[in-house]
Amino acid sequence: MNFFKPFLLIPLFLCSFYTLAQTPEQRLEELGLTLPEVGIPIANYVKWKQVDNMLYLSGTGTDVIGKVGAELTVEEGYQAARETGLQIIAVLQAATGDLSKVKQFVKVLGMVNSDPDFSKQPAVINGFSDLMVEVFGEKGKHARSAVGVAALPNNMAVEIEVIVELIE
Repeated sequence: MNFFKPFLLIPLFLCSFYTLAQTPEQRLEELGLTLPEVGIPIANYVKWKQVDNMLYLSGTGTDVIGKVGAELTVEEGYQAARETGLQIIAVLQAATGDLSKVKQFVKVLGMVNSDPDFSKQPAVINGFSDLMVEVFGEKGKHARSAVGVAALPNNMAVEIEVIVELIE
């Protein structure tokens, strides 16, 4: 029986290789996800700033409004973070012209508009993190902070900042 165990790993390896061989755009299509339009900033700032091969994205939020733990559940917060992730991917597309230019996600700051007694911010920001790994594979894994805040602009549920390294 031990003879067959290595053969069980072959389909897993091929599946992983297939995911790695796909472009992020192909993964989005396979997942049935469409990128939203990139809106204009709501104040005096830019959506991204590139310094050498590092790309810094301004905080991006969602249309979902309310405090997680009061008006919104953890699951609704998770979906808001996932929607924010799609917006961030759209900004990355606009900034790079090709999502394959993303070498790796480096750092993520996830802010959750939280009820004072709410303490599951990491579970909410997992909506973003899970999406990045689904779309970018290993390149989408990142260092991360997930914090609760008293308020976010326009009462949005989630705001996320991202730093990515680009292929030179």
